[in-house]
Amino acid sequence: MGALPKQKISRRRRGNRRRLHFIPDLNLVPCRSCGEKKLSHHVCPTCGVYRGRQVIQIQARRKAE
Repeated sequence: MGALPKQKISRRRRGNRRRLHFIPDLNLVPCRSCGEKKLSHHVCPTCGVYRGRQVIQIQARRKAE
């Protein structure tokens, strides 16, 4: 005997499982200070500014020579 389900999976339960297959893209917005794309309501990873204030210090990235 093979493995068989004991009960039918309802359309709601099946849909709740499958909805994660279609996760929407991230909502990226431009930073007001540097213009790079960042997540809304998050500190900008490029310049470290949040709501017009310098929150974290970002070290200058060295260019590969």
